[in-house]
Amino acid sequence: MTSLPAIDLGLMAEHLSAHEGVINKLKAYKGTVTNKRLRDIIELQETTMRMHVWIMLGLINPEYNNYIEVPPLNAPFVRHYSEKEGYENTTNNKWIALEAHNTAKNMSNENYKSALMMQDTNVKNAHIEMALQQYQIKEKYAEIIKEMGWEFTPHTSEQEQINTYRNFQHLL
Repeated sequence: MTSLPAIDLGLMAEHLSAHEGVINKLKAYKGTVTNKRLRDIIELQETTMRMHVWIMLGLINPEYNNYIEVPPLNAPFVRHYSEKEGYENTTNNKWIALEAHNTAKNMSNENYKSALMMQDTNVKNAHIEMALQQYQIKEKYAEIIKEMGWEFTPHTSEQEQINTYRNFQHLL
């Protein structure tokens, strides 16, 4: 492999540090949650992030000359739970789901923003794929958050929408 551009190496070094913290946080969450479905999503994210570490270390290793592809998201976690088994509703489950959702969203954003700055094609493509995987995990958290009634989305009045529309209509 030719030497990596400094920006690529620097961004991956930063990502690896973040991954170390997130992986340890997810391990702690996995031991705390009582909702089996939420635990499965956390386990999926932890496993995915460990794979991302492996990929970045492969990209950084100057002795490895092959193109590195991000394997598909390992999602055999489509399990069917009984009402009580998979959906236990506790305060800890709620805050962990909300925080893990935010973590996946931030990891997705960071990977994508970094990919836009990266110069090596393999490094760039890998980070775009990693961003998409974190987005898919974020969506899994969003689904459970919505099903458990932990989501709150404020809505505006129709009049506020009309006022906003009129204010910007001149741009057309």
